[in-house]
Amino acid sequence: MKITPQAGKTLGASIEGFDHAAASDDDIATLKQTVYTRKIAVLKGQDLSPKQFLELGKRLGRPETYYEPMYQHPEVEEIFVSSNVPKDGKQIGVPKTGKFWHADYMFMPDPFGLTLIYPQVIPQKSRGTYFIDMGRAYEALPEDLKQDIEGTYARHSVRKYFKIRPHDVYRPISEILEEVETKTPPVVKPTTFTHPFTGETVLYLSEGFTVGLEDANGVPLDEALLRRLFEATGQLDDEFTHPGIHLQSFEQGDLLVWDNRSLIHRALHTTAPEPTVSFRVTVHDERKLYDAESPAA
Repeated sequence: MKITPQAGKTLGASIEGFDHAAASDDDIATLKQTVYTRKIAVLKGQDLSPKQFLELGKRLGRPETYYEPMYQHPEVEEIFVSSNVPKDGKQIGVPKTGKFWHADYMFMPDPFGLTLIYPQVIPQKSRGTYFIDMGRAYEALPEDLKQDIEGTYARHSVRKYFKIRPHDVYRPISEILEEVETKTPPVVKPTTFTHPFTGETVLYLSEGFTVGLEDANGVPLDEALLRRLFEATGQLDDEFTHPGIHLQSFEQGDLLVWDNRSLIHRALHTTAPEPTVSFRVTVHDERKLYDAESPAA
């Protein structure tokens, strides 16, 4: 197994010669440490069946099955499918997923630590995923903004980007929204927390899922504060030129593993989409998102 930092990039490492079935426990520990420190590990030359992809996820931790069945792979339910390519005349998975800044499962009570993406059908012209390292983003905040969010909490909800399901057709929107709020009510987490593996302070919010900030007593804070944070971290930059934005490209045979605690991401979509299919497995590692009752100061 050969690990090389991505040339000219502040994030990411390329890993050659990795075989999940033959990897030792030390190899797995090294892979995970690479993900925590370099944020993204690109496993090169992978050729895995869906079941083998899930087995790789199990080597890294406990896989989480996505709660909405329409995203699930028809043979391996733990695999989340993003696809605009029908199979045998049927839609498999969901097209155009993730076209907004987010961390996976940010809107759920127990988000996982690791995300694995295995592209199956890759666009020829526009390929890749945008990332922002929210640890570095916090470090780059002006001191007055850091002080403004000290001891605060963020409220996260799937409401804004919930995708209408096939059985929702003809249902009143009010009924659908009520179901969303009942099934996945908003969750509140510290605006910043200490990463349990690296010790860095992570700014935990996203334009896609974070709907408000509040103080320690649950009193809502001015919406302008949240917007200032979105602007400062590059999440409102539609040109993707902000220095904190990293575009991660990939090619056939690449499999990406990234740190879902400290990275937010956004899929690269174009107005004239090409065929694209990706499989995702998400994994709980040995620690919770952050240590309970220990938000960063």
